[in-house]
Amino acid sequence: MPVAGSRSAGHPGGKWSFLVLAKLSLGPRRFNALRKALDPISTKALTDTLRHLEHSQVIGRQAFPTVPVTVEYSLTEKGKDFQAVLGEMYSWAQKWGSSQDESHRSSQASQEANRVSLQEVQERK
Repeated sequence: MPVAGSRSAGHPGGKWSFLVLAKLSLGPRRFNALRKALDPISTKALTDTLRHLEHSQVIGRQAFPTVPVTVEYSLTEKGKDFQAVLGEMYSWAQKWGSSQDESHRSSQASQEANRVSLQEVQERK
């Protein structure tokens, strides 16, 4: 049985996938805009995440014939359906996040980025 968040087709998976989806839920974004919004993500990690999400048909990629080529990413219908999951994750984190033992938390900056991204999704509901 697949585990939620696994990297099999049909599941977002990956360390950065949920944050990428949260940013794209606010509207289409170009590669560099995503990279800046998700700092400190590496170019390789973002490229790999976007390829996986595109392969899973959660996001779409549109290239524009400019010099250099402009590429824009956006949520597909499948990706838009996933917004409800992100909203529920945010609600769960609001309820239970502060009761976790400090020794088991990831870095403060990473938590803040997750909270802000999930909060943005929740506010769009």
